[in-house]
Amino acid sequence: MTDITSRLEAVKQRIEKAASACGRDPATVRLLAVSKTRPAADIRAAQAAGQRAFGENYLQDALPKIVELAGAGLEWHFIGAIQSNKTRDIAEHFDWVHTVDREKIARRLDGQRPAGMAPLNICLQVNISGEASKAGVSPAKVLPLARAVAGLPRLRLRGLMAIPAATADVEAQRAAFRALREIHEQLVAEGFDLDTLSMGMSDDLEAAIAEGSTLVRIGTAIFGARDR
Repeated sequence: MTDITSRLEAVKQRIEKAASACGRDPATVRLLAVSKTRPAADIRAAQAAGQRAFGENYLQDALPKIVELAGAGLEWHFIGAIQSNKTRDIAEHFDWVHTVDREKIARRLDGQRPAGMAPLNICLQVNISGEASKAGVSPAKVLPLARAVAGLPRLRLRGLMAIPAATADVEAQRAAFRALREIHEQLVAEGFDLDTLSMGMSDDLEAAIAEGSTLVRIGTAIFGARDR
């Protein structure tokens, strides 16, 4: 058993335990392995252990791996900041984008998504903690952005994503995730067909799952500490 295999199994056990603790079916929580800066060999090791969905932050780092691993049946999620000049490559090579926070970016992704591909799955990134240094649409502006994205034919709005302010206080973690879940519930009440709450990372996945996360983004706990 490789280190990646054993760590991946440990993360799956954490997810199962957290879900069971709040009366949820562990199968309702997807695991996204965050493979940014990691070589293709590490992704292959995780794939061999049953992992299929991988998240990448840096386009220039991700594209060679996507090309090398083409045909492996992997699902690629872009979870980094989006620059306008990078939207075409993102639209052409990824299955999901978690970090849409502007209508301009959404329209570019829509216009550049190849017609032969399935619609690009989209999560809106919400700046749930109001941090000036963080990307994300403000909670007050989520609804109009959701309406704009939902009207674009080559995109499929799936849900919301957030990276709350880091804290070791579990109650504070839960409060931030609860706030995102409540926005998600408001959008569903408005008629949006959403199924994804992308929230929770290596240090706070238990709090995220307790508040309804359907997808946790885990890097360090699977691949170990990064060199950069």
